[in-house]
Amino acid sequence: MPDTRGPLRYIWWLVRSQPVRVMRGSLLGTAWMVGLSMRPYLVSRAIDDGLRTGDTRALLFWVAAIVVAGFGLAQLGIQRHRTMTFIREDASARSAAVLLRQLSRIGAVLPRKLAAGEVATLGGSDITNTSHVLTMTGPGVGAIVAYAVVAVILWSVSPQLALCVLLGVPAVAILIGPLLRRLDRAESSYRQRQGILTTRAGDIVAGLRVLAGVGGRDLFARRYAARSQELRDEGYRVGAVGSWIEALTVAIPAGFLAAVVWLAARMAVDGDITIGQLVAVYGYVAVLVVPVWFLMEASYQMIRGRVAARRIITLLRLTPDDGTGPPPHDTGGATPDNGTSSARNGVGGSVRGDGTGSVRGGVGGSMERAAPTGLAELHDPATGLTVPAGRLVGVAAADPAEAIALADRLGRYVGSEATWGGVPLAAIALPEVRARILVADHDSYLFAGTLREILHSGRRQADTELRGALRVASAEDVVDALPEELDTPIDTRARRLSGGQRQRVRLARALLVEPEVLILVDPTSAVDAHTEARIAQRLRAARAGRSTILLATSPLLLGYADQVAHLCDGRVVDTGTHAELLDRDPGYRALVSRDGEPVPAGGAADGAGALR
Repeated sequence: MPDTRGPLRYIWWLVRSQPVRVMRGSLLGTAWMVGLSMRPYLVSRAIDDGLRTGDTRALLFWVAAIVVAGFGLAQLGIQRHRTMTFIREDASARSAAVLLRQLSRIGAVLPRKLAAGEVATLGGSDITNTSHVLTMTGPGVGAIVAYAVVAVILWSVSPQLALCVLLGVPAVAILIGPLLRRLDRAESSYRQRQGILTTRAGDIVAGLRVLAGVGGRDLFARRYAARSQELRDEGYRVGAVGSWIEALTVAIPAGFLAAVVWLAARMAVDGDITIGQLVAVYGYVAVLVVPVWFLMEASYQMIRGRVAARRIITLLRLTPDDGTGPPPHDTGGATPDNGTSSARNGVGGSVRGDGTGSVRGGVGGSMERAAPTGLAELHDPATGLTVPAGRLVGVAAADPAEAIALADRLGRYVGSEATWGGVPLAAIALPEVRARILVADHDSYLFAGTLREILHSGRRQADTELRGALRVASAEDVVDALPEELDTPIDTRARRLSGGQRQRVRLARALLVEPEVLILVDPTSAVDAHTEARIAQRLRAARAGRSTILLATSPLLLGYADQVAHLCDGRVVDTGTHAELLDRDPGYRALVSRDGEPVPAGGAADGAGALR
């Protein structure tokens, strides 16, 4: 369970999750950093004890020591880098795991709170930037220890040099501090714009065929180009600050090195230190450039990591609908960016009804009550709609958003006062609702896999069952057209299939779940009239004895319904068979025949408001 009280607390949770490995990385990083300062000492001894005295034996001894130290440092460096790689990969995998678990938990809440591009950016770059902060637990700790060790060693050579080093490194931090704060602001703005642009790109790709058909491709392309240029300009800001930090990371330690060496050379001329000590001082300060660089790089990574971790915990703090409270303001399920996605689509829009494969959100409400045994009627007080048990009911809504909101309430994807068999849906255990009531969107997500795997609904069905559902969905031709039929690999979102083919595959998948209550949202909007008529006829037979709700305005579908409700202005204004409503309800007739604007609710004949 991650600590989401702040970005630094989340990063600290990643550290605490692998204490042994982090401790090993800190020890190896410290040993490597401190080991770097050994070589200047060995070189100084070789100069003073070997070269200046002409002692060849001593010179060879210290040269051998330098070689051995080099091999030892190389091994330490390999182990340090390997360990830190494991630490970063573990942190990335851990963040990905908690994010995926959260996405599957909140499902229906997600598109109302975060745009799709935000989620894509989280999974793409924010996880990596957060995990890179953990580099501070290895080389970062080692850099601080090495800084202290070099200062102590220099103090033994010259307190003046030691003070120069002790005061110089904090001065470096003071110089670069304002740039780091500026980078924090620029990075936050850049990440936000990047998420928005990613969302827009996804929307354009998903609706490319529609955009081309209505001539809107150029318009959206220009808007995307404008947003892209804004993001580019923001990226230039981030790059400008980052380039200054990178430059100072090299220039300041180099200038610091030059100042200390100049001071040490003057002291050597005055006889305060030996030539060997002068070489050693140069080596110590040159070695100190490495930990100083690591500390500055760690500060840079910390800024980026804080921004990324802040975005991660924003998602982790979202809570799923518990189905017990009032419905949210935007019950139509609009997303923050384009207002087109259904709230039930969640992350994956799965139509699984077994309670385990769904990614739709929600947690069980408190004070749970037993679900009705067997078939039972559904009632939605908000619209006055009552769905009798075991009947095929059509709902024709003048506003598509009202139909989507109705499906959200009856499927318990938002809080409402809907009841099932007289029991409030909010009081029934959520897994029970998910296992027995299924809302199937016409554009729900299709994951990559073979067609057989896509159709399986949480359990393995025989080919006869699969083909039976495909026949009801009039999708036999989809299978026949594929080179390996049911075993043909299908890519993500099934882009190799046409819109109508995808819709029929989704319908077949929903039918294979065999839920007690099946709510179909516009299931035939992308198929031709002949196919739609076959689906309507076969669907009625396949769902005989079970409750089915058709949210559509197609007269071909509504003509096969046992009862039809006309939904207008948020209320059921009339009920009856399709033929009866055509005869007496001008608003319904205008809606389903598409020969004019729907008549306002006041102009329609009064209806019972319930399906009995």
